[in-house]
Amino acid sequence: MEQQIPMVDLRAHFAPLRQEILAGIGEILDQASFILGAQGRGLETELAEYLGVAHGVACASGTDALLLALRALDIGPGDEVIVPTFTFIATAEAVRYVGATPVFADVDPDYFCVTAAGIAPLITPRTRAIIPVHLYGQAAPMPELVQLAQQHGIPLIEDMAQAIGARLHGQRVGSFGHLACVSFFPSKNLGGAGDGGMVFTNDEALATRLRGLRNHGSWRTYEHEILGYNSRLDEIQALILRKLFQHIDDYNAGRQRAAGLYDAALQDLPLQIPGRRAGAEHVFHQYTLQITERDALRARLHAEGIACGVYYPIPCHQQRAFADLPPSHCPVAESLKDKVLSLPMFPELSSAQVERIAGVIRAHLQGE
Repeated sequence: MEQQIPMVDLRAHFAPLRQEILAGIGEILDQASFILGAQGRGLETELAEYLGVAHGVACASGTDALLLALRALDIGPGDEVIVPTFTFIATAEAVRYVGATPVFADVDPDYFCVTAAGIAPLITPRTRAIIPVHLYGQAAPMPELVQLAQQHGIPLIEDMAQAIGARLHGQRVGSFGHLACVSFFPSKNLGGAGDGGMVFTNDEALATRLRGLRNHGSWRTYEHEILGYNSRLDEIQALILRKLFQHIDDYNAGRQRAAGLYDAALQDLPLQIPGRRAGAEHVFHQYTLQITERDALRARLHAEGIACGVYYPIPCHQQRAFADLPPSHCPVAESLKDKVLSLPMFPELSSAQVERIAGVIRAHLQGE
């Protein structure tokens, strides 16, 4: 069998920066300052400037970023938050953490994101926030969502866990809503060597509240005005992320290059390649096909030593964790779960690897 192709090659990703990162970790060990220090503050400043927002508040994970954003808005029991059903569970999970109720919205069949038309009928007097997810690296239709949210006076929280660097009409995702949340899980477009996350906002009062919430509800040492959390990004992770962040545009360009190679190799086959929203710059956290008889192709790829994934096989509204909620009508998501297949995607993916993956797909679909 030929060499296996992984979904993401983190060894190749970290290798060029290994010595630089190790040297930086050595400096942190020498300084013995590990929590809420200069590296974390530097990362917050650099990422906020990159997105074009005023404040970044680092925390322990992307899930915590969502939780903190909801708490910053005082969302809790009796409130509803509209979220996509076709996404990772963390988006809806965070809503339950604060005692609120997730209301599940269906998604667009071509771009995998929620739409204003789909969300509008779900808004009630109890709706306290809308959380669009920029899924797979594709921007959600933010101008329409911003207009809808403003019309109803509802805050928007962008879940950009998979889409740092993506743009829509020249504006980076993460700068449209009242708050935005990112994950630094290792496989993300900007991923560290462990968990981490950040919340972005232009609202100084929200930023101040977030900084206390992530630190046990404390703004002054040993004074705790509210119940908060222990959700702080450590200095070693912040250092690693700062080193990687210097190359984020190159990493995203590598993903876009690989996506273009996939497009060219697969466009004439009986499958649907990822759509690109007009005016959007997709950063391809995942390269996700739609194909009937998906599981047979998945088995063939695995047999050939090629990784692939299904994101997501069970929409949130069908998860047992939410079985106590009223039924949701989300036919697009229920169709997508049987058709989506994500191929290997990482900045270092070579043209030879793409050619091999496409060759296996072509051979399978032609009955070879």
